[in-house]
Amino acid sequence: MTKMHLSLSMLGGAVLLSACAANSGVAPTGPDSFMISRQAATGFSGSGTLKAEALKEAGQHCAALNKSLFVTSATEAEPPYVLGNFPKAEVLFMCLDPNDPRLAPAGSNQRRR
Repeated sequence: MTKMHLSLSMLGGAVLLSACAANSGVAPTGPDSFMISRQAATGFSGSGTLKAEALKEAGQHCAALNKSLFVTSATEAEPPYVLGNFPKAEVLFMCLDPNDPRLAPAGSNQRRR
């Protein structure tokens, strides 16, 4: 195999691997409740910005509904990233009305109206 063929084979493999990254998009899980997951194509990429990207998409989804993001859970896969345990982040969230008391900072003495 020539160097050119080898280079083209490696490039094709890299393109196929990058196409295998999984992004769920926003999926409903109940009334005003949703989830988003992101997974890297390989274990070599690290977790990087997967959770940040999922949180950004969640915020955009809620903003499009004129609501505020309320994260109920955020998890990431733990290393070692081998045997299919690739870097992954999952965010469970709700889109709430901006005046919802669940959006008040923890420990605040905000009264319900």
